[in-house]
Amino acid sequence: MRLVTWNINSLRLRLPHLETLASTLRPDVICLQETKVPDPLFPAEALRALGYEHLHYKGMKSYNGVAILSRYPLTPLDRLPDWHGKEDCRHVGALVHTPGAPVELHDFYVPAGGDEPDITINPKFAHKLAFVEEVTAWFKNRTRERTILVGDFNIAPLEHDVWSHKQLLKIVSHTPPEIERLTAWQNVGFVDAMRHFVPAHEKLYTWWSYRNRDWKTSNRGRRLDHVWVTPDLVPNLSTMTVLRDARDWTSPSDHVPVAVDFTL
Repeated sequence: MRLVTWNINSLRLRLPHLETLASTLRPDVICLQETKVPDPLFPAEALRALGYEHLHYKGMKSYNGVAILSRYPLTPLDRLPDWHGKEDCRHVGALVHTPGAPVELHDFYVPAGGDEPDITINPKFAHKLAFVEEVTAWFKNRTRERTILVGDFNIAPLEHDVWSHKQLLKIVSHTPPEIERLTAWQNVGFVDAMRHFVPAHEKLYTWWSYRNRDWKTSNRGRRLDHVWVTPDLVPNLSTMTVLRDARDWTSPSDHVPVAVDFTL
């Protein structure tokens, strides 16, 4: 199974790029974030035409939105929490019926958190921290086997997940309170699949700001996108690819797709 996660930053705007992704990488499952489309306008038929017959999505106008596109049948996970009581379309989950046994797949778009890393003056940052705490507590109470978590977590936890650890320690996405909470979430029973392939001492990015006109030369990136698996799936990990070339597509997302192959 080839799984791709990608913050597409508007599904309808970048549908041609999704077509390119589908034809070049031929993933079996695609998890999208920031689809920015309400459910009645979701381009289901266009996605089915690409070979993704099975769809599960939750969206809203202009903001957020998550979707799972699959060549394998899906059983949506019902009664997932509306995190922090906001009902803002940041999480979908489903059982993916692979040729072996099903895997449980969760697709997250964690709040970005605004600009100031101070909960007393920035409610967006407070929301982000509370969101991760709530998700962590929820997963502690679930059976954690054959489970995959992916998405834009909006946190780059490791020193070499950012272009400058020292300069970004006070910048939202790499602050100690965010890193502590993301680490606690991972420690309830998940393995960082991307770092399974790329050692922690090597630079690894999935996002480059639109403000960097020559993003490739400056390379001021961050790894905001993640793939986690339960320990029982680690032997099934095969390869991992960060599709950096997508950052140079016409009118690109500021995130690039991440593909992980599993032998299931």
